[in-house]
Amino acid sequence: MKYKNIVEGEFISRPNRFIAHVKINDKIEICHVKNTGRCKELLIKGATVYLEHSDNPNRKTAYSLIAVQKGHRLINIDSQAPNKVLHEGLLNKTIVLPNFEEIIEIRPERVYQKSRFDFYIENNNKKAFIEVKGVTLEEDGIVKFPDAPTERGLKHVYELVQALEDGYMAYIVFVIQMNDVKYFTPNDSTQKEFGEALQYAQNKGVQILAYESDVEPDSLKLNGVAVKVVR
Repeated sequence: MKYKNIVEGEFISRPNRFIAHVKINDKIEICHVKNTGRCKELLIKGATVYLEHSDNPNRKTAYSLIAVQKGHRLINIDSQAPNKVLHEGLLNKTIVLPNFEEIIEIRPERVYQKSRFDFYIENNNKKAFIEVKGVTLEEDGIVKFPDAPTERGLKHVYELVQALEDGYMAYIVFVIQMNDVKYFTPNDSTQKEFGEALQYAQNKGVQILAYESDVEPDSLKLNGVAVKVVR
């Protein structure tokens, strides 16, 4: 996926989870943060950030913060991006899901029981639900999820198990919003219950997958590199 009208800035502060103060061309701007997670290890005073300037004159904030430089890594933090890049990856076959041959139909935001899963896919003899999680938390090359407790994410894991028992295939895809990482693991120090749910789902047959992304200031795309999932 591509962004437009990208500008570079210097992160100053984050008064709340929705906005940040960023210095752009020596002026402090109030910017929308496209991620409601904590991102404390990323949004540090003085960090180089990249923002998309909106063409809409009626927006309250002219800029959206989409990426942060952390050492040698550029990390995309746009929480809407993982679904978009996985959709692109499935359509152009950069990503081929295990045990699921040619996809003939893909539908986003499909309701099943009490959940709304990110994608429903099917082919001539199989049907599946996919739940997508974006990953921005990295420590020494190890990427983790979640960076904050997620009851919604926990519910989705268990309801994917139910879908599996009802005859669907089920996938959880972690979109790593950076590249050159060692492996993915659940962030037990933040929410041990999520890691336990993930292990339970995997034992039941839910496919747990993680893929790297190539990140540029103006783009994000899955590169097809599968990341080892360690529990």
